[in-house]
Amino acid sequence: MIKSIEWCGSSVRFLDQTLLPGDEVYIDTEDPAVLIDAIKRLKVRGAPLLGIAAAYGLLLSLIPMRTASRDAFLVAADRSADAIAASRPTAVNLFWALERMKRLLRLNPHNAPDELFDMLQTEALAIHQEDRAMCDAIGVAGAALIPDGANVLTHCNTGALATGGIGTAFGVLYTAHRAGKRIVVYADETRPLLQGARLTMWELQKAGIPGVLITDNTAAWTIRTKRIDAIITGADRIAANGDTANKIGTYNLAVLAKEHGIPFYIAAPSSTVDTSIADGVAIVIEERSGDEVTRSFGTTTAPAGSSVFAPAFDVTPHHLISAIITDRGVHRPPFRGLVQR
Repeated sequence: MIKSIEWCGSSVRFLDQTLLPGDEVYIDTEDPAVLIDAIKRLKVRGAPLLGIAAAYGLLLSLIPMRTASRDAFLVAADRSADAIAASRPTAVNLFWALERMKRLLRLNPHNAPDELFDMLQTEALAIHQEDRAMCDAIGVAGAALIPDGANVLTHCNTGALATGGIGTAFGVLYTAHRAGKRIVVYADETRPLLQGARLTMWELQKAGIPGVLITDNTAAWTIRTKRIDAIITGADRIAANGDTANKIGTYNLAVLAKEHGIPFYIAAPSSTVDTSIADGVAIVIEERSGDEVTRSFGTTTAPAGSSVFAPAFDVTPHHLISAIITDRGVHRPPFRGLVQR
């Protein structure tokens, strides 16, 4: 299986996803600033993977503090957590993982820095392992919703590149394929950074799953002419009522699914559910640099000085979602089970 990120004891090794599919380049670093920059530049991306990366980034920052005073160790932990939290504002898994690490520090008020570091390392590895298990559970639960012979449309990238395991929405497709179901996956290219074209198609080929690449603006015609049976995507944050933030363009697909009378599924670990917000109105939507639109991959595609609106995510209202698949099963409207911890 693809290893997007791993803890190496005193360093983090991650796959630079901006270079795919052309080059598979792994970066080893002991510098938390390098990892934070990689998160900002989308070298490391995907909501579940960001949670794992956040935990490992905190560890990197605290290696030099193992012999410091307890107070200095805690100050360094807070500063590092703040820096990591500022890297991407929408994916809740990043904040969830940091809070989980910080809570461990609060629950152990008398331990020395070296002991605290060992505890944090164990916790970070547990976050990674738990995500693997959650991906497996999502795959099993979701695969039951995919009929044999189905044509399925997906958006952005939700496989091993975006998680610590087999993936979320991709994990559902992977599990269905491994079970012998004859599926064909239609992948949106996902403008402007082409995560569907560059990453999902790469993962489909690695997994031996039949895949067809389409441009984003081909989705409606594809649904109609290729008899798409279901649409499934991942999520970066899910509000308590089921409103879901995901890669920009997801909302479009939910509207299209409603119009064409096909199910629209969200697949995500339970850690992506943000019980602190009632609905999607409270979700902060990250806006990216306009250069990603006007100079995509170094090629000028718009006149200099063009004004650009470049949200990285949109919010799909819960009433457009047929089911949310988590590691705890399949949740149907009105999604009350989502808030059960």
